[in-house]
Amino acid sequence: MANYGPHSRRHGLNHWLADLLERHGMASLLRGVGAYGSAEMASRLVRLATTVVIARQLAPDIVGEAALALTMFEILRVLERTGTGQKVVAVEDDRLDAACNTASRVCWWWTWGLVALQLGVAGLLYGVFHRPVAGGILALLSAVYLFMAAGHVSYWLALREGLNGKLAKLAAAQAIADHILTALLLLAWPSPWSLAAPKLLTAPLWLVLVRRARPWTPCPAAGHIPTLEMLRYSGGILASEAMMALRTQGDNLIIAATLGTTALGTYYFAFNAGLGIVTSLVSAFGSVAFPMLCREESGHRRAGALRRVILLAVAGFLPLILLQSAAAPLYVPLVFGERWAFAAPLISTLCLAGVPLLISTIISDWLRAEGNVRRDAVAAMFGALAALTGLYVGAASGSLMAAASGLVMGQVLATCLYVSQILIPALRAPAPEVAE
Repeated sequence: MANYGPHSRRHGLNHWLADLLERHGMASLLRGVGAYGSAEMASRLVRLATTVVIARQLAPDIVGEAALALTMFEILRVLERTGTGQKVVAVEDDRLDAACNTASRVCWWWTWGLVALQLGVAGLLYGVFHRPVAGGILALLSAVYLFMAAGHVSYWLALREGLNGKLAKLAAAQAIADHILTALLLLAWPSPWSLAAPKLLTAPLWLVLVRRARPWTPCPAAGHIPTLEMLRYSGGILASEAMMALRTQGDNLIIAATLGTTALGTYYFAFNAGLGIVTSLVSAFGSVAFPMLCREESGHRRAGALRRVILLAVAGFLPLILLQSAAAPLYVPLVFGERWAFAAPLISTLCLAGVPLLISTIISDWLRAEGNVRRDAVAAMFGALAALTGLYVGAASGSLMAAASGLVMGQVLATCLYVSQILIPALRAPAPEVAE
């Protein structure tokens, strides 16, 4: 006899909802975001504890010294994102092995040059700018690139194949190990080195986990795709990533230059306590959305996928961003201590930068999926200039709050231009029909 009780109705509703999401192409996106989101929340709980230790163990001037070195590292590290990985995701199936061979070769050439560049910058910090601690930290972190190069192809193949659960777990494992090591080192040795050393110590863990998640070895029989083709595609992405890094890290350099390293310590803390979680989630969201857009045919089907990406972004991220901004005056003194309560308004303001960041990430994924990497680079450059100009104008007044407000306003103005010139025309394509 059929069971028409409440359990049966719930099962039928769940089945109908799952089928609806699958038919609309939302299921894979939700699974990917869910995997990254749950992993991110686990790592954020540990990071929260670490941030509390930093806030209670270190003064702003010590945090500022470490922030200077880590900022330079993040700016230089963007050069590791050559765009060869995105080519691995987007290339046709019959050329995949050849593209992987070429991507690996180009990545290793580039990595050794990047190591030399970072050592040179470290030498300048040490000898010219008289920052021996920052220079030493930067030199130490140059070894991270060697581990990243060894796992480069495996990581992007895993993204191409939708192995989001495995990638989310390895990202969480590395982040949690990083935060735990940071907290332990800070408790034993309150020093800028304690903030930086875990970045290198956890790099081998990432390499082992990514190679296990998606093993890869070169296939000499497949040959290579033309290196020039790889570089043409990757050049625009590299330029876009460089502009993104300039936008997200250049603010630290401007604050240090205009307001000093003590102010930088406060700003660095506020950024990580406020915008840090949103930045990580948006980055994870973009990593899931890009392969999804690439899998759809260009035209109305890809436009339909873009609509689904935007719908999930609006439903899942906007409430989180607004809630975190509004709640900052309540949780900052409670979690980080009264000594940081003065930074609550700054954290509230910086949280709002997550909105334009989310929109620009979606637009960037769309342009890359369309192969329009040059326009992506131009849009990223304009966004970086607008954000940093607003920050500099605010910082010139001598106020951290004015600097943060200028940063957000610059990002908002640039994002409004992105929406009108790129996003709205992309959404005007007819929606794909969904089979009943």
